[in-house]
Amino acid sequence: QVRLVQSGGGLVQPGGSLRLSCAASGSALSFQTMGWYRQAPGKEREGILCIDSSDGRIYYADSVKGRFTVSRDNTKNTVYLQMNKLKPEDTAVYYCATEYCNAGGRYYADSAGGSWGQGTQVSVSA
Repeated sequence: QVRLVQSGGGLVQPGGSLRLSCAASGSALSFQTMGWYRQAPGKEREGILCIDSSDGRIYYADSVKGRFTVSRDNTKNTVYLQMNKLKPEDTAVYYCATEYCNAGGRYYADSAGGSWGQGTQVSVSA
């Protein structure tokens, strides 16, 4: 079972940037489909990004397209979510996951299940 540990997040002003990290142990992330999700207070969980391991394509939700990007450092077995031009509506708890994703028209859920990070709070406020 993959263990995911998230870091980053915090409070930032509108228009600012943050970078979240998702470090894995137990398996190489490069071989797994990954998703980033967020959940704002009182709202359902929203899939915002999908990294498809079958072809390497990255899918973004319209709500973050053009502002958020993802990168991966295979030597550290870590995926990074770079969030730019942050808006108050981006305030949420953010989660990374392996073998689950649902964003930009791409849905994937491995029948054997996957792993979730512990979540990290992102708050965007003046």
